[in-house]
Amino acid sequence: MNSIREDALYISKESIKAVLPENAVISALEGVEFEGDIVLVAIGKAAWRMAAAAKETLGDKISRGVVITKYQHSLGEIEGLEVYEAGHPVPDENTLKATERAIKLVKDLTEKDTVLFLVSGGGSALFESLREGVTLDDLMDITQQLLKSGANIVEINMVRKHLSKVKGGGFARLVQPARVFSLVLSDVLGDRLDSIASGPAYPDSSTSEEALQVIEKYGIRIREELRNILMVETPKSLNNVETKIIGSVSRVCEVATEKAKELGYNTMILTTTLDCEAREAGAFLAAIARQIYEYNTPLKKPCAIILGGETVVHVKGTGKGGRNQELALSAAGGIKGLKDVAILSIGTDGTDGPTDAAGGIVDGTTVKRLKEKGLDIDAFLNNNDAYHALQVIGDLIKTGPTGTNVNDLLLLLVR
Repeated sequence: MNSIREDALYISKESIKAVLPENAVISALEGVEFEGDIVLVAIGKAAWRMAAAAKETLGDKISRGVVITKYQHSLGEIEGLEVYEAGHPVPDENTLKATERAIKLVKDLTEKDTVLFLVSGGGSALFESLREGVTLDDLMDITQQLLKSGANIVEINMVRKHLSKVKGGGFARLVQPARVFSLVLSDVLGDRLDSIASGPAYPDSSTSEEALQVIEKYGIRIREELRNILMVETPKSLNNVETKIIGSVSRVCEVATEKAKELGYNTMILTTTLDCEAREAGAFLAAIARQIYEYNTPLKKPCAIILGGETVVHVKGTGKGGRNQELALSAAGGIKGLKDVAILSIGTDGTDGPTDAAGGIVDGTTVKRLKEKGLDIDAFLNNNDAYHALQVIGDLIKTGPTGTNVNDLLLLLVR
């Protein structure tokens, strides 16, 4: 019989496999007819795999293309396509260079031609051409401030869209009169198409006023000139775009349910839209664990509570970590001493914050094992240093880049 930790790791691994982009892209392209030239543009953490699958399916029908992904997420050359790696979560010079190359390739297309636009999470940082008057230093500074402020991804993207020529429908406008056929792996709660990768090929529902409200809400420091640029509106309608969502966190949670049932657990998907502070989510999951452990409700043991979503961390310390690691470490305090209880939190892309870990897995012995090494859990949490706490006791999860990106998966198992 596997340990409860082994069960949690197995469920998460199999669930992420289900949203790997290769099969989803191939399936989405079946039966689709393209009339003229096909130019491929793939952006995001899953861009390489999505592009490779499209090239395998369509072959020489794709005349040319650009693939832009995160550093260390490329798996090599793809025949006939240009592959670039760039900065994430903060854009860099390579972001701008690769995006300019993509824009150049889609110029002068006709209405018979198609841009096959493959979009996955991370595209906001990896695909960028700035409005006149905005510098890369401006964008990097604002992005870093927003990431540390506790702003959620929708709020962050509201601001970035209004500083960009390609976000918020801008790319589709540049492509006109050609058609955009967009396949999307969703990493945004509720699958909001104008927020995934900041919606380069989708009408923008956010307004300049809302972007400025985000700046005020989180006390983001910006140059006065940028306030004027933020006031320029994004496209509110587009007539040259067709979009399909080919993977999301809902699918991950469905597969997690199937795998947990196969292992004999009673299951419940609690939510696929978790959106709060990571530390609060960890404490909440620990409270549910105690309820099940003591009273056998809301599910009878053995059980698996499954959640999807994306939490945030308001960074106040100087430590190292990510939202999934902080959530797991926070939960550890609440399940201290409980036998056969495990809580796992993992980024489906295999990366969590600016670290080499995908997330963390904790159980009733985590706090004890830290104490045995003379370490205090609260000190690590207060310094946003979950990585080093989990690392020293072997509670980090390291998968390497998975090739997909559809938010986070959280599991609570009780036996």
